[in-house]
Amino acid sequence: MPPVFPMLTVLSMFYYMCLRRRARTATRGEMNSRRAIESNTRALPINVEIVQYAKEVLDFSSHYGSENSMSYTMWNLAGIPNVYPSSGDFTQTAVFRTYGTWWDHCPSARLPFKRTPTTFCSQDYVELAFEEPVYPTAVHILETYHPGAVVRILACSANPYSQNPPAEVRWEVLWSEAPTKVNGPQARQFTPSIKQINFPTNLIRLEVNSSLLDYYTELDAVVLHGVKERPVLSLKASMIDMNDIDEDEDEEKYGCGMDTLNKQLSIVALREWPSNGYFDKLPYELIQLILSHLTVPDLCRLAQTCKLLYQHCCDPLQYIHLSLQPYWARINDTSLEHLQSRCTLIQWLNLSWTGNRGTISVSGFSRFLKVCGSELVRLELSCGHFLNETCLEVITETCPNLQELNLSSCDKIPPQAFNHIAKVGSLKRLILYRTKVEQTALLSILNFCSELQHLSLGSCVMIEDYDLIASMMGAKCKKLRSLDLWRCKNITENGIAELASGCQLLEELDLGWCPTLQSSTGCFTNLARKLPNLQKLFLTANRSVCDTDIEELAANCVHLRQLDILGTRMVSPASLRKLLESCKDLSLLDVSFCSQIDNRVVLELNANFPNVFIKKSFTQ
Repeated sequence: MPPVFPMLTVLSMFYYMCLRRRARTATRGEMNSRRAIESNTRALPINVEIVQYAKEVLDFSSHYGSENSMSYTMWNLAGIPNVYPSSGDFTQTAVFRTYGTWWDHCPSARLPFKRTPTTFCSQDYVELAFEEPVYPTAVHILETYHPGAVVRILACSANPYSQNPPAEVRWEVLWSEAPTKVNGPQARQFTPSIKQINFPTNLIRLEVNSSLLDYYTELDAVVLHGVKERPVLSLKASMIDMNDIDEDEDEEKYGCGMDTLNKQLSIVALREWPSNGYFDKLPYELIQLILSHLTVPDLCRLAQTCKLLYQHCCDPLQYIHLSLQPYWARINDTSLEHLQSRCTLIQWLNLSWTGNRGTISVSGFSRFLKVCGSELVRLELSCGHFLNETCLEVITETCPNLQELNLSSCDKIPPQAFNHIAKVGSLKRLILYRTKVEQTALLSILNFCSELQHLSLGSCVMIEDYDLIASMMGAKCKKLRSLDLWRCKNITENGIAELASGCQLLEELDLGWCPTLQSSTGCFTNLARKLPNLQKLFLTANRSVCDTDIEELAANCVHLRQLDILGTRMVSPASLRKLLESCKDLSLLDVSFCSQIDNRVVLELNANFPNVFIKKSFTQ
């Protein structure tokens, strides 16, 4: 009998430790075990459930529609459904700008950042505000066309309608999953099993990845179910799960609090360094190579193991390329301060989606760039709503080697601030999609940044005369390879002529939804004859595109890979056959809503040209 008691004592101590851990977790308000809470059990107290549609769309990364209308815009997610349960392509839905992998296989495609965690696959997002803060019990997403893009649902502790901003903004992942292929484009109500959180919310964020879709996903509405009082977990839900012992992994994968990452980044030294083990025997370069495969949080953890690995993990050579976008919810001024000493040699920096709701200040961003900006070549700041004129001025002053600048959807930057970009004469890529850049500033940029190769001006609604802009491009930007003029409202055949004559290296041109271009003026045939290197051409929603234009493309642009002629009424099956026979590299052909191209024709073309994805959208 005596040997039994020590075993009982050990088991008792282990059980006691588990209970203490559970109690401690509950005390700090983080009873967030996914495995326990995502069970089908519900809260014991019966609480009246509130059901509400989104009241307002607060923020988003992109949309297919125009800034001046409601068709295909994210704003359609507010309110009750417009389309559901119908299926098909409807203008009253919310549609993101891209789908599939086509955008990764065109001249303007950017190289990915290394060290991106495999758990982060989000490409776009939209944030929705609801009337009443609740403890969520369910989230219903009404998808009406090509569902399956949503990969993460998050809840925020900040109330967008509160007069007093919170001291700390917390984001919690309610549900997360890798992209999955959904069979069929039909409408569905998507209701994933969500995690229970310990704060009420009326701010929900959807993150999407459309890479597996055959066409644009369309969302109609989002319904939030919740209760006003915090639910008490049932006995079954609060039982200890042995897998919960690995708390760090759970927090890294599902938690979005800033404290954890900042604590990891702020580790300066350990009181007593343990032995370096056999790592002392490895070449410095080999250790660096091994560590180059770790994510930023993993580097921070490894730095706490021994003195040698601490030195390696803090070596600026490990931070030549750094993407903080996967950790957008946890990055703040403190994070940037902790990273300063490690980023003195940084060349690529991705701060997209970070800093919103006051988490990064202008002064914090400026301090970081003044220390770390001298070697920067690429700077990604998409959806950085903290950016203002001071920030752009600091960028131009501290980043003399900058070649790529992404300000996509930075719609809070005032128009006059863009004048500073003209000081960066080394720029080769500039993305100004959905910004408030004005004509004067843009003309100055084009005049002084003659090295530009990739330029995005999609949905820039404050430019008054795109013909003048195109003329300046033709005169100054001879190296231009890709140009996005999506939804520019006033470019004419005159601007196209100047552009085609001066920028003959163009390989990619997006003229989608440009209503002032008419085929009868010869603008499209002129493009085909002057730009033989074209690989991607989008003439989306231009109803005047005709057989002559297609035949000119077939004769002159044999390297064409992607062509979008959605909505034209003037193109016949015969001209498409000529195009497909001539352009052997063609991989995408969008003929949605082309009145002469019915489903029978598409099936025939698919049979004869199996390597081409021919898209025919529909509406029911």
